[in-house]
Amino acid sequence: MRAQTINRWFHIHKWTSLVCTLFLLMLCITGLPLVFYEEIDHFLHDEIEATPPTEGAPHLSADVVLRAAMEELPGKVAKYAFWDEDHHPGQLFLTLADSAEAPIEADHYLTMNQYTAHVLEAPPNEMDFMLVMYYLHVEMLAGIPGKLFLGFMGVLFMLSMISGVVLYGPIMKRFDFGMIRTEKSRRLRWLDLHNLLGIVTLAWASVVGISGVINTLADPALEAWRDGQLAEMVATYKDQPKASGEFASLQAALDTARAAAPEMEVSFVAFPGTLYSSNHHYAVYMVGNTPLTSRIIKPALIDAKTGQLTDMRDMPWYLKAIFISQPFHFGDYGGIPMKILWVVLDLFTIIVLISGLYLWFARRKARAAQLKRVLRQAESLTLSSLQEDAN
Repeated sequence: MRAQTINRWFHIHKWTSLVCTLFLLMLCITGLPLVFYEEIDHFLHDEIEATPPTEGAPHLSADVVLRAAMEELPGKVAKYAFWDEDHHPGQLFLTLADSAEAPIEADHYLTMNQYTAHVLEAPPNEMDFMLVMYYLHVEMLAGIPGKLFLGFMGVLFMLSMISGVVLYGPIMKRFDFGMIRTEKSRRLRWLDLHNLLGIVTLAWASVVGISGVINTLADPALEAWRDGQLAEMVATYKDQPKASGEFASLQAALDTARAAAPEMEVSFVAFPGTLYSSNHHYAVYMVGNTPLTSRIIKPALIDAKTGQLTDMRDMPWYLKAIFISQPFHFGDYGGIPMKILWVVLDLFTIIVLISGLYLWFARRKARAAQLKRVLRQAESLTLSSLQEDAN
């Protein structure tokens, strides 16, 4: 490779790395606890169980449980209902607020026992440690602009990795793979460690980086879906007034959605008027029952007045890509062993980032020292010349 080309790639690597390094450090540090989000959340909060009154007792109707929740918080309306039978069997998670359009800050949360319709928990709507880590990681507590900014940092990260690989090839033609020149200066030792760990973590960092960039596009993608496919699915209701008053049975809507997709399970329901539904429908979101298909979401729209299924479609490819990429980002596919691997590689990446900063500062310091030596030599030569002239 020509020296001019190498120099160009070196500058690409240096500046893309410098611009994104501090933000990547923040992402790596906040990502460490998020890998074990569920485990840490369980440790920080007391576990609650939805114990049936008698062994083998069936779940109550979703309408009965919803009615009990509404009585617990009179004057509120339901926005969302969630289920997680794998980790929280027998529990129904409800989000209620003053109106379907109320902001998330005004939401109230209830965990209901599906066997007895009793309230198991009413957690406050506040930021705990894990939520702070989560929102720092995904948006720097800055909403959609923060997400898009981090997506741009992710693109710079990918450029820095590509340029690093391009530079690593010519370097390793002269050395053995994995060598650490312990007999050389500290800066060279850190350079060797930086290069070695960078190559070792390359595949993992690429997966996490690409999936992270994809995830930052979730909000614009959902907005495009609402304006596109969802609007098309509810086009016949366009000129009708917003549904109000008594709605059809929630349990019947769930049964209708399950009958339409018997190979799938209900994940959550968005009630009429909320962000993920229309003004006229229960949006019942179905998921597959395998580790991979559990990330594929398929909405069934149930008329909130008649209880009839009006449409059910696969989501667009770009949303599927986002949903599938999310577990890759946090290592959710392989259980605890993969999560431990994710943490180890995350720590290696932190070392790569810190060593990169050290090398930049050390290089600047070395250049400054070299410049001082050159200036001193120039001054010495100038003085010697003046003395010779004087003599």
